[in-house]
Amino acid sequence: QVQLVESGGGLVQAGGSLRLSCAASGSIFGINAMGWYRQAPGEQRELVASITSGGGTNYGDSVKGRFTISRDNARNTVYLQMNSLKPEDTAVYYCKADFDYSDFWGQGTLVTVSS
Repeated sequence: QVQLVESGGGLVQAGGSLRLSCAASGSIFGINAMGWYRQAPGEQRELVASITSGGGTNYGDSVKGRFTISRDNARNTVYLQMNSLKPEDTAVYYCKADFDYSDFWGQGTLVTVSS
C-alpha cells in the first residue's frame, strides 16, 4: 500500500501563488510517475501536471507557463508550484502515484481562488 498526503491548499486571491506538497510513504518502490489532478464542482477530474521517475514533465494546457511540478526523491515528495492563479483554478487537487499495474490517490486538498 501507498499513502499520499497532500498539503498546501487554501484560499488565495487571483494572481497569487500557492505551493502544494504530496508526501508518499509505504511501498513506494517502483513508482513510475506522480501527478497532480484537479476536480472542480460538476466537472470531470483532469490532469494538471505529472512527472516521471526520470524527471520528464507533462502539463495540462490550461496551466502551462503558470504551474511547475517538481519532486524531491530524498523526501519522497512531489510539489506543485502554482503562480498567477485564476478563479477557474478553483478545485480539489489530488496527488496520484502510478505503478506498472496500479495507482494510488491522495485524499485531496482544496484550492480556492477568489476574484
